[in-house]
Amino acid sequence: MLKGLWQTLKSMIFEKPITIQYPEQKRPVRQRFRGRHSLKRYDNGLEKCIGCALCAAACPADAIFVEASENTDEERYSPGERYASTYEINMLRCIFCGFCEDACPTEAIVLGDNYEISFTDRPGSIYTKDMLLDATTAKPTPQVTKPGEFTKAVPVMKDPSD
Repeated sequence: MLKGLWQTLKSMIFEKPITIQYPEQKRPVRQRFRGRHSLKRYDNGLEKCIGCALCAAACPADAIFVEASENTDEERYSPGERYASTYEINMLRCIFCGFCEDACPTEAIVLGDNYEISFTDRPGSIYTKDMLLDATTAKPTPQVTKPGEFTKAVPVMKDPSD
């Protein structure tokens, strides 16, 4: 018991406390950290999510709801036949296990490194597709495409670089 008390006393006297000024300085997260979800897009602006709902099936907490609709050439959201017309994640239920990320065949859902998740009521804890979509591309969806341009859900990819 004295050895444990000595360790505590030693750390209080001789070690300088580590303080991070949180809003201005953010602590770097670990490489395998699982934070806020985001839905990714292809380079051409189409959404990667094809509405297969495998992420919802893999979720042990039943936090994900996906509803699929049909794509047309006049109104195309993703390559292939379907897209996720409704995509919702209930963040109160989510346990950040990463099973949704592992189950996704198109790598559409990604758990990023953002840990600043807050909400003040239950409806605010349900993240919709608009809140989750990556807004880094210039072309928004839906897009008008030529007939027969997209026949596969996953476009043909070049040789992987890694």
